[in-house]
Amino acid sequence: MTVTVTRSNLDLKLLRRGKVRDIYELDEHHLVIVTSDRLSAFDVVLPTPIPGKGAVLNRLTRFWMDKFNHLVRNHLTQDSRHRKLSVELVETEPGLQPDQIEVVKKAKVIPVECVVRGYLAGSGWKDYQKSGEVCGIPLPPGLRQCEELPEPLFTPSTKADEGHDENISMEQVVRTVGSQTAARLRDLSLQLYRAGREYARSRGILIADTKFEFGFIEGEICVVDEVMTPDSSRFWPADRYEPGRDQPSFDKQIVRNYLTEIGWDKTPPGPVLPPAIVERTSHAYHEIRERLTA
Repeated sequence: MTVTVTRSNLDLKLLRRGKVRDIYELDEHHLVIVTSDRLSAFDVVLPTPIPGKGAVLNRLTRFWMDKFNHLVRNHLTQDSRHRKLSVELVETEPGLQPDQIEVVKKAKVIPVECVVRGYLAGSGWKDYQKSGEVCGIPLPPGLRQCEELPEPLFTPSTKADEGHDENISMEQVVRTVGSQTAARLRDLSLQLYRAGREYARSRGILIADTKFEFGFIEGEICVVDEVMTPDSSRFWPADRYEPGRDQPSFDKQIVRNYLTEIGWDKTPPGPVLPPAIVERTSHAYHEIRERLTA
């Protein structure tokens, strides 16, 4: 039976526990991030962990960050001493896997979730049905659910450690971080999405939407946190894609659909997930990692 890690307790200064990640201070310039097996849905951490989830998120993030390194720097450190330290820290925590831990450079995180939508799904589809727009951006009439958009959309949102993220306009991003940084966030997000989408299609996967986070390291904007994981993206099998309906997926949409079906009101505490949903979700996470990186 796979051991799950819902809470780490490293012998380091704990800075915060996020919805999924526990963040510790290593030294003046580095953090230790433990990616747990916790799962959040509709911005609520659920009581049921997903086996192997944390390791999948980290492995995919490393894969994408390495792949995109020529486009944008990232917060990963390549110091061999930090790799050795990661192994040593894992040995102190029962159940913790080497792929769940990462030593990264400290960054001044930019307080904007950089969402890119390539298909009309999720809350974007709901917005479109009501207004013909997605996050205030007008779209052509007659589009179907899950249809590919004429061009990918940059639809930023607030970044909330607790509670719900809220969509914001590009003008609000400019007011928050300045016009130059806002333009760089938009351009980088669209560039990374297009590059990832093209690669994923070669592996038979459609990336419907995703979100990025960025921060300043040594004065330069770098990508941080996670990149194109099943926690932050919608992954659809290309050979089963059919606009006009919901799509089968390799991400936490499996859990969202279940929670919607049972009528949960999206307020804490979240319901316990049944074993069948946990197994399906765990399998989907592992399968998308293998399809994209093998």
